[in-house]
Amino acid sequence: MKTAVIIPAFNEEQSIGKVIKDIPKEYVSEIIVVNNNSTDNTAEEARKAGATVLPEENKGYGAACLKGIGYLKGKDFEIVVFLDGDYSDYPEELINLVKPIIDDEQDFVLGSRVLGKREKGALPLQSRIGSKIAGFLIKLFWKVKYTDLGPFRAVRYDKLLSLNMQDRWFGWTVEMQIRAAKRNLRILEIPVKYRKRIGKSKVTGTVKGTVMASIIIFKTIFAELFKD
Repeated sequence: MKTAVIIPAFNEEQSIGKVIKDIPKEYVSEIIVVNNNSTDNTAEEARKAGATVLPEENKGYGAACLKGIGYLKGKDFEIVVFLDGDYSDYPEELINLVKPIIDDEQDFVLGSRVLGKREKGALPLQSRIGSKIAGFLIKLFWKVKYTDLGPFRAVRYDKLLSLNMQDRWFGWTVEMQIRAAKRNLRILEIPVKYRKRIGKSKVTGTVKGTVMASIIIFKTIFAELFKD
């Protein structure tokens, strides 16, 4: 099945080439790096590694992902994989995420860092607590169990479009998971390995980033609940 990888990236010049290099090319038709207003050489390093690079000047994780999805229109892709550019995930595990979709067993496969093996200190306590609370609320409201809000995920392209994704910030991952639950997609969580990222996290690396991300995530959860 024709598969695209979308990588939102902001100042990841040290890691983006490694991420692209480790993606198993035999399973992927195109790698799209969305350069989210970086001030370093992220775009140049991504192009050098063979990726298609799209500019997105509006800052925001969701904004970058939406830019990538827009690029796919009319290109006959069947699976979309989302992957971070900081080299904290193991890109070679992509096949484990796409295979259940290729086999027509699942529509949405989420890589869970909580279920997988993690390098010590790779997943901060605040991330684990946030995922646990968000997972509890999603199970309470929509009866679907998630252990993580991890960025490494694969989804059938037509199902992704049906979710009508809107969030342009850090609520992107939880919005997708909630809408997948609400639309009764076939959902599977699988364990993925996780290591310390290259460089400092823009979210959990600062108190302000952690607080803002938490507010946006929980705001997204209750916004989706009120829509129901």
